[in-house]
Amino acid sequence: MYKILVADDEPGVLSLLKDYFEMNGYEVITAKNGREAVENMKRNPDMIVLDVNMPDGDGFSVCRQVRDYVSCPILFLTARIEDNDKIAGFAAGGDDYMLKPFSIDELGARVAAHIRRDHRGEAQKNVRFFGRLTIDYSAKTVAVGGKALDFAKKEFQIVELLSLNCGQVFDKERIYEKIWGYDAQGDSIVIAEHVRRIRAKLSAHGEEYHLETVWGMGYKWVK
Repeated sequence: MYKILVADDEPGVLSLLKDYFEMNGYEVITAKNGREAVENMKRNPDMIVLDVNMPDGDGFSVCRQVRDYVSCPILFLTARIEDNDKIAGFAAGGDDYMLKPFSIDELGARVAAHIRRDHRGEAQKNVRFFGRLTIDYSAKTVAVGGKALDFAKKEFQIVELLSLNCGQVFDKERIYEKIWGYDAQGDSIVIAEHVRRIRAKLSAHGEEYHLETVWGMGYKWVK
């Protein structure tokens, strides 16, 4: 469940927004002034909706105070329409604004779009694409053309290590130490067998070229 922090000094507006977003499946944190808004940042909201005109810190000053510490989108609600106010809002670190009076459904659509965009960006940090091959480091999966490949845990860890360091050569001993650990009982020769299995699974889908042997040195991942 996504969390939205809504800050507005008008009780009617605050109640309306709380009811609306809760009905749409969000957890809503409310604040009736700038000070409460700052205090509630510790609850790590996924979206912040700030009224510009509030006591104890207007929306712009709240945004400037917290922008370096929160990465979620911030939307201003404002009755101001001058270009200078819009510029001030964006300069403070805001991502969007809506004029009062506003359409509650349009506000809801904008909030949903910002959250989707923000979390899609986070997800992409954990995914890399190599042509038809996709590696999801969070889910620990490898897929080719959308079809998941069946990798054992150690096989995936080898793929993860090499692909996150694309182009860098790792010898068998270093791979063994990083994945099995310095104190593990075994032989780095096991790496060659794991690489053979990984390559066979990739080869079945025409993607074996990603795992390249550098003769006399080790292995590397290529795009």
